[in-house]
Amino acid sequence: MTKASAASGRAKRSFGWRVGAMDASHARQLCDWQYEPPYGIYQWPAWDAMEKAEMEFADPELRQKQYAAILDDQGELVGFAQFFPLGDDVLRLGLGRHPQLCSRGSGTAFVELLIEEARRRAPHSELDLEVLTWNARAIRVYEKAGFRITDTYIRPTPQGAAEFHCMVYGGEAET
Repeated sequence: MTKASAASGRAKRSFGWRVGAMDASHARQLCDWQYEPPYGIYQWPAWDAMEKAEMEFADPELRQKQYAAILDDQGELVGFAQFFPLGDDVLRLGLGRHPQLCSRGSGTAFVELLIEEARRRAPHSELDLEVLTWNARAIRVYEKAGFRITDTYIRPTPQGAAEFHCMVYGGEAET
């Protein structure tokens, strides 16, 4: 058990996940994921449209630099992460899990894996993320992993303006 997990009173569970390079087949799979309402806002456009526009992970260079596939012990795609640099001292974490894995009680371990990868990629950067203010399920997971709300603002989304929290990683998980 790590010092941090001992302090929080819980052992860290691995679930056999690993962070790997995201290839085009992983990216295509993400576009097929379908989330139940109200989480449908997290669905990606069709792969053909993304590829044509070289949008996000459909851009091979951006995919290689910023995106990662989260794979299970069988090599199946269970999630993804984006590690987006905001200047020299902030790394923004974007993430998503396979729809069938949401609400399964493993979200904190998933986020902790991504925190470890972010620290490996940018050890001296502040780590933050954005979350829609109505997504209480995700906010609870992020707080358990050590993130705290530091700001709230409205910004555009493909579905129109929405209210977001910015959450910054503080390193001490909630017990």
